[in-house]
Parts: sequence; C-alpha cells; structure tokens
Amino acid sequence: MTAFALDDPFDRSKSRVPGPGGLLRTAADSIPPSGLVLLAIVSVQLGAGFAKDLFHLLPPSAMVFLRIAAGALIITAVARPRLRGMTRRDWAVVVGFGGTLAVMNLTFYEALARLPMGIAVAIEFLGPLGVAVAASRRRLDLVWVLLAAGGVVLLAPWGQSSSVSWAGIGFALVAGACWAAYILLSAAAGQRFSGATGLSLAMVVSAVVIAPVGVTAGGADLLQPEVLLIGLGVGLLSSVIPYSLELQALRRMPKHVFGILMSLEPAVAAMIGLVVLGEILHLREWAAVICVVAASLGATRVRKKL
Repeated sequence: MTAFALDDPFDRSKSRVPGPGGLLRTAADSIPPSGLVLLAIVSVQLGAGFAKDLFHLLPPSAMVFLRIAAGALIITAVARPRLRGMTRRDWAVVVGFGGTLAVMNLTFYEALARLPMGIAVAIEFLGPLGVAVAASRRRLDLVWVLLAAGGVVLLAPWGQSSSVSWAGIGFALVAGACWAAYILLSAAAGQRFSGATGLSLAMVVSAVVIAPVGVTAGGADLLQPEVLLIGLGVGLLSSVIPYSLELQALRRMPKHVFGILMSLEPAVAAMIGLVVLGEILHLREWAAVICVVAASLGATRVRKKL
C-alpha cells in the first residue's frame, strides 16, 4: 500500500551506535529511490503470495490477523508511540484508520482466496485510482475512469468458465474502497501525529478489531510455532519492510513519481502470482490488468499537472 511522507521513525542519527533502523537507512541510501519503490512493491506482493499459498493451513481471516498482529508488534516496538495529550478527535482518526485497515486487509485476503493475485490487486487498485481522479476534476479523467471500468468488465465471468468469481470481485471492490479511505485517513493521521505514531496506533486498533474473527477462524492452529513464524514473515514482507522502503523513497523523490511507480503494482502482482503460485492469466485477463495500470498511470500524470 501506498505510504505517505511522514517523519522517519527509524531515524537514530543522534545515537552514538547505529541501531538496526540506522543500518537499514544507511543501506537504503545506497539504492536509488525508484529501486526502493520497486522493492517495496515486490515485498508486498511476495507477502500476499506466500500468505495465499498457506490458505490451506489457515483461512484468510486467521492469516490476516497474524499479519496485522505481527506488523503492529514490530512497528510499535520501533516507533514507540506516545498516548499523552491525545484528543478525542485524535482517537477518532486512529480508530477509523485502524478499522479501515482491518476491513481492507480482510476483504483483500478473501478476494485473494477467490481470484488470481494480479486480478485481485488490479480491482483493488480502483480505490487509489478513484482518489487520484477525484482530486483532479478534468474531463480527461473520464478516459481513465472508462478505461479502468473496461478492465473490470473484461474480468467479469460473463456466463463462462473462469478463474474469476463474482464474490471475489465483490471482496476486491470493498478492499479498493477501503484503500481509498486508508489514503485519506493516513493523510489525516500524518497531520495529527509525528513519525509513525498514527500508523502504529492504527495497526494496534486493527489487530484488536480483527482478532475475534481471526482467532475464531484459526483456533488452536494459531499457537503452533511454525504458524507464528509464518505470520511474522508475512507481517514483515507485507507491512514493515515495504513501509520502511516507501518512507525512504518518499524522502528522496517527488510524490507524483512515486505514484507513477506504484501504478505498476497490479502487473507485479500478476508476475508474483505466476512465479510463486503458478497462476497463469489468459490474454483477456492480462488486457484487463493493463487497462487498470494504464488508467492509474494516466490519472497520476494528470494529477501532477494540477
């Protein structure tokens, strides 16, 4: 997911001995910012691919709980958020942010259980595309809306055998709507909180919200050591690592360039699905993914000119 230009929670330049965050930042500084964004995209999609590959061990809701809980523990330990001085409005933003994160991840994983990765991400990407178009208000935006809509029409299983289901499309659309809300709430949290405080608190709220569903679905399997390690790995790949890389990239590149690179995410998801899960998309499905990527690129370029 797209991150925002918040203060760097891993900045420990004032310490005499650099910690793990400082070493990570030093290593990241040696990589071009565009490379950091691409690494972040690959990390997110690898995390999703590994999670989907393990749905036979844990249902999607349980895997989501493990991912969010692991990410919350790691980011909170690093960011060390402070609760003093928080107002009711601050808490409202945090709770709304956390609840959105929970629903977004749950519906996305449910979509993954029913759709190939590239298709699920392409449909979900309509959320941030909608935010970009809404911020523009140009007639040309209708082209990108129609192009993205055409991609969804191409994906729909119109009375024939397909790897796409209506239920999967529905879950992906809900995830996309939540992603749009996530972008707006993340911006609001960035204005109210310093560093990663808003994100870390939101992830804790998200873990609490998703816990009843995840624990009920996973049961005693969640306590198995190998399952806990899987959750830690997915949390690192899907949340901690990409967030850190995106944050470093945003420090060194314009936001519109960041947005253009992020538009490649559906295509990367399709490739990860092919390599990790053996998901082969048909020509019509690849055309749909390309439509969404092209619409996102167009909307991002338009937004740059405003």
